[in-house]
Amino acid sequence: MLKSLQITNFFRGNSLVIAINSAAGLSIFFFGYDQGVMSGVNISPDYRNTMGLLNNEALLGGIVAVYYAGTLIGALMGGYVGDKIGRIKCVVVGCIIALFGAALQTAALNVPWMICSRIITGIGTGHLNAIVPVWSAETSHHTSRGMFIAMEFTLNIFGVVIAYWIAFGLNTYEGSFRWRFPIGFQMVPLLVLCLLINIFPESPRWLVKKGRTEEALHILGALRGNGNVGHPDVIREYEEIKETLLLEEKQGGEPNYWDMLFKYDEFNIPRRVHLSIWLQIIQELTGIGVITVYAPESFRNAGFTERTSQLLSGCNNISYMLSTLIAVFTLDKWGRRFTLFYGAVCQGISLILVAILTKPDIMAQNPTGFGIGGALFIFCYTAFFGMTWLTVPWLYPVEIYPLRVRARGGAWSVVGWSIGNAVVMEITPPMLESIGWATFILFGALNFLAIPVVWAMYPETMNKTLEELDVIFSTRSLLVWNAEKELRDKGIDPDDPLAHLERVEKTEVAESSSDPSASSNEKLTKKDNADNLA
Repeated sequence: MLKSLQITNFFRGNSLVIAINSAAGLSIFFFGYDQGVMSGVNISPDYRNTMGLLNNEALLGGIVAVYYAGTLIGALMGGYVGDKIGRIKCVVVGCIIALFGAALQTAALNVPWMICSRIITGIGTGHLNAIVPVWSAETSHHTSRGMFIAMEFTLNIFGVVIAYWIAFGLNTYEGSFRWRFPIGFQMVPLLVLCLLINIFPESPRWLVKKGRTEEALHILGALRGNGNVGHPDVIREYEEIKETLLLEEKQGGEPNYWDMLFKYDEFNIPRRVHLSIWLQIIQELTGIGVITVYAPESFRNAGFTERTSQLLSGCNNISYMLSTLIAVFTLDKWGRRFTLFYGAVCQGISLILVAILTKPDIMAQNPTGFGIGGALFIFCYTAFFGMTWLTVPWLYPVEIYPLRVRARGGAWSVVGWSIGNAVVMEITPPMLESIGWATFILFGALNFLAIPVVWAMYPETMNKTLEELDVIFSTRSLLVWNAEKELRDKGIDPDDPLAHLERVEKTEVAESSSDPSASSNEKLTKKDNADNLA
């Protein structure tokens, strides 16, 4: 039954890639909704009364924060499971865990119940976040990976928007419906994804890794050859995957999470792990949590009433969502590095101007004018973040890992995101309380500090295949220029990193044809490989 419903029977080429990324976007939509839903729940009087949270802001924030402990655990689980059972089955497992957590949250009657259910939901979310971007990257074409990840994150912020406006629309309701309905609503996209994902194709790279060559070629044919498994693009990509897997197999199996952090081998996976973790932490240190979570308070500081601040926050979220569409058209043209550079500059300037315009003695001179100016630059900050730093830290990690640990590499990225979020959520309230407007100065400065870090340590990944990037990131050095020198010393061109494999293959073929003593078994093996490709 499911075979006849498989989406590869109805879509080919770019249409199939769009369909795959739409399904991935459903998971990312849930992620955004789940991030945004608690801001509306926390202001419900019935929720505070039911949980006994009146005048207990620390515990109120703690219930929100434990979610990130869950995402960290879930990411490590999802990375391991995704490499073992495949990307599709891993998504199903993540959906089931998140559904269970969401159901428990909806029915929660006390704080321990709510904390446990938040952790379980976080585990499911982390599970999905570790594997869905990997599945998307492994099925997208190397010239359009950035575009599709950016499209998914448009849906991510759409989830935040929906969560905000549902809460806004229910803020006149009394009773538990005001907070239980928004929490329960997150089960809708999860149920759809859990059922729908089963008709989508598995990652061809994972299938090749597991020796399921026929299935992998069929899916590659649908993705790259309009259904023709003999298409040159299909054969080329299949050969690149095989060559890379052969190199990885020489390293002796799949490293565990500890080895990925510290064990340097020919592929130097620790370099990739540290880059992906820190890129996510730096993303959070650029200040997005301060703006999105504390946007109403920021607008109130700019002189607006509480109701107007709430409306402005909702409109800011819509602007944020629309800004992500810019990245759809720029990421694969301008590159990952330049995107981070101009984003950091624009975000830093915006935050510094927010700080200056909302400084109390300056605000007192012209409350209306400077208040509008402060609000404008809050909008500018979130728009620039949406078109730059929102997407790249999620795209970059799924591009740079070897196939054998790609899902676990995605998990390390979510670990970095969880740490960054937890740190910012912890330090922001006391900073706003003690230094007020100067908080924005500090986060603005961190944006400018991010620029030399990206310039020195993060190579460009635009328009390179996953197999090419596997070679580029195999160096021990963290510095871009030293890493390129290391590759050249090995006879590898950083601009064409797989060319040396083609030269080796041609040399081996020439030696085999000139050697009459070549074994018949070796010749039969070469023939079998050619037959498989045909």
